[in-house]
Amino acid sequence: MRQKHRPLDLEGAEALAAEALAHIATEPRIISRFLGLTGLSVDRLRAEADSPAILTAVLSYLLEDESLLLAFTAMTGRDPARVREAHNLLTGERNDFA
Repeated sequence: MRQKHRPLDLEGAEALAAEALAHIATEPRIISRFLGLTGLSVDRLRAEADSPAILTAVLSYLLEDESLLLAFTAMTGRDPARVREAHNLLTGERNDFA
């Protein structure tokens, strides 16, 4: 059973998203698909990797692909709900169900 975590703050959400970006960047097929869907170039991704827009796009990408989400959370030991929580923080959405 996974333990209950404290709510994420913005810094924690950004760190989780950066970790997710590092994860998808290790797989050429996955990062290529991400770049294609977002219209980003590799150079722009590198230059703006820590921007809220990029970090949000990374988490959206994970949340839209359950197998990718589950692979990331299994590798990191995170609960998939934490990814949703981080996404909500970065987008300003409320999540009163956590």
